Amino acid sequence: MRPISIALVLVGVLATVGSFAWGRDIFVNNLSGDDRFTGHQRTTSSDGAGPVRTIEKALRLAQQGDRIEVENTGEPYRESLSLMGRRHSGYPGQPLVLNGHGAVLDGTAPVPPNAWEHFGARRTNGSTSSDGWLSVFRFQPPRVQFQQLFLGGRPAPCVAANPAADAPPKLEPLQWCLHRGYIYYAVERNKPPADYPLTYASRPAGISLLAVQHVVIQDFVIQGYHLDGINALESCRMVHLIRVTCRGNGRSGIAVGGASLVDIEQSRIGDNGYAQLLTRPWSETHLRDTELISNTAPAWVDEGGKVFRDGQEIRGGLDEFAPPKRP
Repeated sequence: MRPISIALVLVGVLATVGSFAWGRDIFVNNLSGDDRFTGHQRTTSSDGAGPVRTIEKALRLAQQGDRIEVENTGEPYRESLSLMGRRHSGYPGQPLVLNGHGAVLDGTAPVPPNAWEHFGARRTNGSTSSDGWLSVFRFQPPRVQFQQLFLGGRPAPCVAANPAADAPPKLEPLQWCLHRGYIYYAVERNKPPADYPLTYASRPAGISLLAVQHVVIQDFVIQGYHLDGINALESCRMVHLIRVTCRGNGRSGIAVGGASLVDIEQSRIGDNGYAQLLTRPWSETHLRDTELISNTAPAWVDEGGKVFRDGQEIRGGLDEFAPPKRP
């Protein structure tokens, strides 16, 4: 090999090593942060190097192999996030990391008080007294195919409705259902819906992944999205979801499809509307020490792809699912 060729090879190797070494930490804080800051420090400073306010801004600043450290302030992050392509990817051994530290990513919006209309009332438990009446109200959200209702930041008890029926099912106090484009909610005696901190699924998806590689998303609670908590529906490889809780999303907690390869580890997925886990053709999903809680929908809806539980392939969807018991 000629000397000039050796020099070029060494330059290439050093450039590659340098790209691994320059992965940065980007800090996010939705209380003390400011999107005009650089995100280089966890705390604010006079030189503007403190945390940014939104995760979306951090993603705009991120480069391949960076770490985004999201402060759990106790206040939900009300955002929809998209990770796309090489910029939001990592390297083998140095993934791009989105670390929530237990923070909540929330897609809900308050139900406007004047949106409710009285639907009807009925006597409860055979009561004949004036105190034995149960009132039901309804409102029509902008997105009606999939929905969720939250009470005080938690999924409200849901009753499945028959779409072929002319009327919604009977509801007990604080229960709700989605029927023919309306959310129905049963209130307690002498209380209007405005007395409750009710929110509905407003944003489409919590975290959407497209054509990314070597990505770690960990320690988030993702809730209240009209479609999915997390979706990786096209050409995502080596995506690791660790200790994520996906609850109360309109369609699924996690959706995987389109030649994507996703590992889900030590996670908890429940209270979602259509499926806890939804898989589509050409995908491969690995579950390790993960709970799919089939309280509101099947644990796994199989629309294609492969699913492995602790290395063993399972097929055909599951109504119920639990991780194997450890000795």
